Amino acid sequence: MAAILTEALGIPVSAESTQGPDQNILLIERGTLQLGFVSTGAALQAWNGTGTWTGGKQLRTMRALFPMYDTPFTALVLKSAGIHTFAEMAGKRVSAGPHGGTGGNYVADFFNALGIPVKAHYGAWTTMASEMRSGLLDVLVGAAGVRHPTLAELDATEAVEYIALNAGEIAKLRAAMPEFTPSVVPAGTYPSLKSDYATVGLYNFAVASKDLPDDLVYSILKAFYANHDRMVKAYAQATESVVENVKRNEFIPYHPGAVRYYREIGVEISAALVPAN
Repeated sequence: MAAILTEALGIPVSAESTQGPDQNILLIERGTLQLGFVSTGAALQAWNGTGTWTGGKQLRTMRALFPMYDTPFTALVLKSAGIHTFAEMAGKRVSAGPHGGTGGNYVADFFNALGIPVKAHYGAWTTMASEMRSGLLDVLVGAAGVRHPTLAELDATEAVEYIALNAGEIAKLRAAMPEFTPSVVPAGTYPSLKSDYATVGLYNFAVASKDLPDDLVYSILKAFYANHDRMVKAYAQATESVVENVKRNEFIPYHPGAVRYYREIGVEISAALVPAN
């Protein structure tokens, strides 16, 4: 994305490594970043100031640009762990990646909603994979676009099992956290995944600071959609980054430059999502 925008806009756009959606939102709020990628879950917590990481403040500098892709929650264990259900994870050491990532942000609430006490661990994905191999972790709950690189790497090198939520567990999660939507990881996504994996997920969106000029944001959207094929070549799940999924955002106001672009191509944005400023 940075390369595409640098070429299309004629200005340098750099990619920054962060801890995930929570940090992206905080950095946009502080003016350190102008663009970022967020999950709708983290964005909702920020908008309402309900996430513990927000310090009780409503973080409302971000404006929506375009949809990215779904983030399904996927649980993986080593077969040697002898874990076959979520209930059997009680008392186990569970990681969902970096603290500020989508999974890390939700792992405590996720298992609390299921009534399953676990020992939550946080850290870089590569570290978590190493700790699982060495027996320091029992479960990885991946929350990222398909195909999750850490799950794929573990699947390729270890004997693993994917632990699916049952219908009752999915219903509990969606009742506790309405931002969760039904999600499916298709069979064959990973070598050991032999059937479709039903789960819950959160959609991801690109956002920008409300302070970016309207004309610049308009040009960003135009460049993104004009180069959609390049995005798909770089990351297959970008096939979901299409205008039809604009509707997956129901609360983040769209940047006026984005509203202008969508209206030009015949996509109407709800009046509730068109900011006054």
